Amino acid sequence: MAARILLATATLLAQIRPHGTQPRSRPEDYSVHVRAGVAVVAAEYLVRSFQGRGGTFVAPDHLVVEVAVFPDPYQRVKLNAGQFSLRVNGARQPLLPEPPSLVGASLRYADWEHRPTVVAGAGVGSGSVILGRPPASERFPGDPRPGRERLPQPPRAPDAKAPVEREPAPQPDEVAVESALPEGEHAGPVSGYLYFLFKKKPKSVRSLELLWHGEGGPVSLRLL
Repeated sequence: MAARILLATATLLAQIRPHGTQPRSRPEDYSVHVRAGVAVVAAEYLVRSFQGRGGTFVAPDHLVVEVAVFPDPYQRVKLNAGQFSLRVNGARQPLLPEPPSLVGASLRYADWEHRPTVVAGAGVGSGSVILGRPPASERFPGDPRPGRERLPQPPRAPDAKAPVEREPAPQPDEVAVESALPEGEHAGPVSGYLYFLFKKKPKSVRSLELLWHGEGGPVSLRLL
């Protein structure tokens, strides 16, 4: 059940088109950079954090690397996440980036205790499935607990000023997808996040190497 919910959520999040992060002014503004053919590839290891919509968030099951590519003037570079991999502690098999939609789905349901419970009921010739907590039983006749009908509230005078609608708080799952590295062909600087599944503690990471196998590659960027 949990896997199906995560897959359905990932499918919805996959409809969001990543636009990446704001590239910094120069490749030198990142912790490491290297020339790769007609472009310079830069990167910075952010442990588990990522940013977007004015907020900072944590991906508890992933290592996050911000990648930026600076094509030379009048040059274009084709990018896709599959060109990158991350070698942790010199491992023979490097990690591949996880699709941002799956990262977002894991963030939405990071705490399964807060996910909706499923209550199923069956009757003769019919059945029903209700998402949410089971309704609480009545403690005494006329118990006005939440979920039961209450007496209507007396009419209130209209406020002098209409309430100001606040902008909804940014959702980590959507930000994770939006700020991922945009794929495609780029003629100017482009940057975004790559997410690598890593459930061990970050302090277990002793060395970190980002590998790029794109045009002008392969190249290696030593992050740790």
